[in-house]
Amino acid sequence: MLEKFRERAVAQKIVKKIHEESKGLGELKFMHVCGTHEDTVTRTGIRSLLPENVKIMSGPGCPVCITPVEDIVKMMEIMKIAREEGEEIILTTFGDMYRIPTPRGSFADLKSQGYDVRIVYSIYDSYKIAKNNPDKLVVHFSPGFETTTAPTAGMLETVIEEGIENFKIYSVHRLTPPAVEALVKAGTTFHGLIDPGHVSTIIGVKGWAHITEKYGIPQVVAGFEPVDVLLGILTLIRLVKEGEAKIVNEYTRVVKWEGNLKAQELIKKFFRIKDAKWRALGVIPRSGLELKREWKELEIRTYYNPDVPKLPDLEKGCLCGAVLRGLALPTDCPHFGKTCTPRHPIGPCMVSYEGTCSIFYKYGALF
Repeated sequence: MLEKFRERAVAQKIVKKIHEESKGLGELKFMHVCGTHEDTVTRTGIRSLLPENVKIMSGPGCPVCITPVEDIVKMMEIMKIAREEGEEIILTTFGDMYRIPTPRGSFADLKSQGYDVRIVYSIYDSYKIAKNNPDKLVVHFSPGFETTTAPTAGMLETVIEEGIENFKIYSVHRLTPPAVEALVKAGTTFHGLIDPGHVSTIIGVKGWAHITEKYGIPQVVAGFEPVDVLLGILTLIRLVKEGEAKIVNEYTRVVKWEGNLKAQELIKKFFRIKDAKWRALGVIPRSGLELKREWKELEIRTYYNPDVPKLPDLEKGCLCGAVLRGLALPTDCPHFGKTCTPRHPIGPCMVSYEGTCSIFYKYGALF
């Protein structure tokens, strides 16, 4: 099924159309907010195929990159306090989060100090660890946008149903549309938005509609194959050309207007919306998710909640914040590929496989 979305001949026809229809339109800036879209754009060299007046900007599409340093540090402090009180916590998280740097180290550093920190592929792995270690407290440090929040909620429901008492989470879940709206309000300008397919699978096309209605920005929900992305770009060019501010669903094979209602129901059951900090972006209104009061026993901060001072988000000179805002590309950063590499990252955007800097470094020959 996916082969037709990878065909060179089809892609070439779309690229030709993009060149034809963008003539005379001036500079067009289109933003995406998805690490997987950035991987497709960079890996397949899409930027190099576009006319000079069509620019693709990378926005805050990496949930690990925007996780506040204070939350990472607080989780590390919780591990230490628990040990002092005689309780050994098993901490689980994803592989990219494991290496995210902070002024006080990373979870990888915590592991090197003898703490039980384990990399998992999903929260389901953490649940299995809890079931297999009933005498240990298992905490899943849980980042992610709507796509990851849904399985978190589903797993929490299972934990409740099965009466598993030794499983907790540290929620750092975030909502994507409020971040886009915050960028618009802060002055980041773009002529169209490429919406992430996996987030849209959960929230639906309707989850983005208010941005077009409120700000007049055309949008296209796109899949992740090269033809998907190119079709998304062509669609936005046509919308700009015709002066239409509307949202188009290119990813119809997966995304519905209403989204995944069961997933939305589960998220609503366990989580409430709050104002939340995004690393290098500041506090964004109504962009975070915390467990509702009736489910607080599932949140580790109900039991351990040490004070952590405000810490610097980035090292001096790191442009991760500008990259997340769509104001710079990784190659604009003086650290990129020199003092900052995946082996020795300075900023979070170089660590995560969804981070724009990491993607640029990985596919450097395709700039």
